Amino acid sequence: MSAVVVGAGIVGASVAYHLARRGVPVTLLEQGPAPAGGVTGNSFAWIGGSGGHWPGGARDLRDYVLADYRRLENELPHITVRRTGSLSWADIPAESSRPPGPGQFRIGRSDIAALEPNLRHPPDQAVHTPSDAGVDPTALARTLVEAAGAHGATVLHDTAVTSLQVTDGHVEVVLASTGPIAASTVVLTAGTTIPQLCERLPVDLAIAASPATLARVTAPPGLVKTIVASPDFEVREVRDGSLLLVVPQAEGTAENRVRAAQDALRHLQAAFRGSDECHLLGHRTSSRPMPAHGPVIGYATHDRSVYVAVMHSAVTLAPTVGRLVADELVTGRPAPELRRCRPRVR
Repeated sequence: MSAVVVGAGIVGASVAYHLARRGVPVTLLEQGPAPAGGVTGNSFAWIGGSGGHWPGGARDLRDYVLADYRRLENELPHITVRRTGSLSWADIPAESSRPPGPGQFRIGRSDIAALEPNLRHPPDQAVHTPSDAGVDPTALARTLVEAAGAHGATVLHDTAVTSLQVTDGHVEVVLASTGPIAASTVVLTAGTTIPQLCERLPVDLAIAASPATLARVTAPPGLVKTIVASPDFEVREVRDGSLLLVVPQAEGTAENRVRAAQDALRHLQAAFRGSDECHLLGHRTSSRPMPAHGPVIGYATHDRSVYVAVMHSAVTLAPTVGRLVADELVTGRPAPELRRCRPRVR
């Protein structure tokens, strides 16, 4: 077999790497000049195997997330995973008796202060997940693409896919801005553009676009120790002296989004001692793919010429999904872990 992978975000990069590592001839197409130019580059990239929202088939994948990241670190030494753990008190009612999830612990003010010593006013309680981690999503995607190339994959940048050439329900040619590209299997990992590419295929894809804004902030190294999710903001250190800050979505004009980013920075500065040196470098809004019922992963045609892989929390799930997709395509055997992720093919 040969495969054309459309989209060099984190999912496409992982699929291409895992296929190339298995010896499959792969062509990876990216519409921009470099990998991770879309949603991936604007991801908060909070990796967790226990907490969080795991809709549909994502629940069947979560137990593999941390192990697959450790495997990737062993295979690709340039990957850096920051295992800081997380602290969340955004969703804890004042008198909550609900127990935390597996691998999570409810802790009090003194333990919170020990984990985040720069917090001015630690909350009475928070949920601590020691296994949670973060990555630099752009660096991770680029490392995976480079590793795919080292295993023989062809990587084509500035190559926008305009449509699929469909003949009697079969696809063997991708029509791109640079010309037609042939493949026995086309793997679509291009997020919110997938439904448009699949318009002529017998598949139902309910994928919404959800806007998300992320700000980049310079800060004293170590100001924020863990991944912090408070009622007012979410923040983590992506590398020494550089923070990622989730900005509440602002409706309307670009001016409103600037104001929302500045407000988020003020909340951060009010919460942390030593944050006077923090400065807003910029912010960016992107449209995350949000499948209605959890990850959509599987064949989109009866003849298995087109395969789709789209999900929310893509950075978290990408190493696991890349491994499982490559195994399905190479062996022809369905991966049981993906049984609840299948697209509906008419």
